[in-house]
Amino acid sequence: MMNIIGRFKIWFIFSGILILISVLAIVFWGLKPGIDFVGGTILEVDFPQTKERKTAEIKEALKDLNLENLTSTPTGQGSVILKFKPVEQEKKGEIIKKLQEKIGETQELRFETVGPTIGRDLTKKAIIAVILASLAIILYLAYSFRGVPKPASSWAFGVNAVVALIHDITITTGTFTVLSRFFGWEIDSLFIVALLTILGFSVHDTIVVFDRIRENLRQQPDLLIEQNANQSINQTIARSLNTSLTLILVLLALLLLGGSSLRPFIATLLTGVTIGTYSSIFIASPLLVLWTKRGMNRLTEKRANLSH
Repeated sequence: MMNIIGRFKIWFIFSGILILISVLAIVFWGLKPGIDFVGGTILEVDFPQTKERKTAEIKEALKDLNLENLTSTPTGQGSVILKFKPVEQEKKGEIIKKLQEKIGETQELRFETVGPTIGRDLTKKAIIAVILASLAIILYLAYSFRGVPKPASSWAFGVNAVVALIHDITITTGTFTVLSRFFGWEIDSLFIVALLTILGFSVHDTIVVFDRIRENLRQQPDLLIEQNANQSINQTIARSLNTSLTLILVLLALLLLGGSSLRPFIATLLTGVTIGTYSSIFIASPLLVLWTKRGMNRLTEKRANLSH
């Protein structure tokens, strides 16, 4: 039987290093907000006669138009997505004309403009969504684990699950920050969708372990909490790893074979699923054990004081 709980300091140090690197990356490099959050224009175009276009070639063709924050991303289906600061319809016509002159026949597939006000509203809603999801998880787990045998507390299950989620989101965001530094990725609505998906997946994995701990508390009340947690982890680790590995293999296939426009989204999910699987085994359960032992020590001290 693997002694996961007995080596909790190793897992905590490893996670601490990852969190430190993630926080430093976020603070010093920062996340580059996409059009969804700061406003801008998306123009998707296709070149029927010449499918393969280089980003540098497109930027060179449009340099005279002075488009602010211009980025060019191939979709994998032959089209190219251009993003830049908001422009009017007249400017769009100039862009299409310039591409036709410099590159060849150009077809407009999509043209969207998001104002900065909508971007700010989306940012606010994204933050609220993450906060509400976390609170809902705490309340749901506290309710679901009500009546859990002592010395455990139903609130301990909810709070520690959310602490593990914060761990997952921080490392995932930090990893995305590092990758965006080298690949020029931006955070958009898909990034928020990925984070919320990670919240759901990670807490599901954690609940599997926590539920087994609860059942073992009922069936083997004489076991120490750390023995219970170790036994529960060993009973569920194969299921957790098999489930996660299946999803990771699918995400890897999408990352390697999918379009470049989806790559940031898939990479975020892949990171989150990997870290979420790790935290449900090596972080959430040790945290629950430490929380429970601390509560037991306080109760012992209180009883000792009352006896005197």
